[in-house]
Amino acid sequence: MKPSKLAASLAVVLSAVPFASFAQDAEEESSPFTWSVSAVSDYVWRGVSQTNEDPTAQAGLTYSHDSGFYAGVWGSGVDFGPGDPSVEVDGFVGYNTDFSDSVNFDVMINRYMYPDAGGLNFNELITKFTFIDTYSLLVAYSDDFGGTDEDAWYFNAGGSWELPHEFGLSAGVGYNMTDDALGDDYLDWNIGVSRSWGLFTAGLSYVGTDGSGTDLFGDLADDRVVLTLTVGN
Repeated sequence: MKPSKLAASLAVVLSAVPFASFAQDAEEESSPFTWSVSAVSDYVWRGVSQTNEDPTAQAGLTYSHDSGFYAGVWGSGVDFGPGDPSVEVDGFVGYNTDFSDSVNFDVMINRYMYPDAGGLNFNELITKFTFIDTYSLLVAYSDDFGGTDEDAWYFNAGGSWELPHEFGLSAGVGYNMTDDALGDDYLDWNIGVSRSWGLFTAGLSYVGTDGSGTDLFGDLADDRVVLTLTVGN
């Protein structure tokens, strides 16, 4: 993510998650650790390329306790331009619990860190409700978005569905209330399909932003197809 260049070209994005896993909604694993290593054709966060539209590698490790608490780290290459950060490292802690058989709740604090540009570091509080294992509502807030000392909110509604032949479909739309930090608010959206073979997963997504997004970030917020190849548990 790169708010300091937002007026010209930015990079801000959490997660369609690409990043860390919102604690295990899945079945309990024999080990409390989950890990993943990925290759992506473009690191896109909330509709905006973080790698100048180039491919990069990503990796993450999460520890989850039976109580619902979890913690982990996730990293990715980034490219915001000459002399800017080349690596993003996120550290996070959170809590995941079921309110009922049909409602899951997750709350997490994520620390975005850029080792070679510490002025961009910032924290974000992220909450997520998942309904009947299918539909989700995410709300995120930062009081120092991208090191700007400005507030920013992010709202995302999405869903995931099983398809025939072990394929999966996911879709979501997000609203970025970044007027104080970036100068405007904008919408982002994504739709994708994926399939897993044991430890391996391949995904193909179509992502983009509205006109306000392209006004802020130019080509970095254009509609695009993103390919993700992941190995992990």
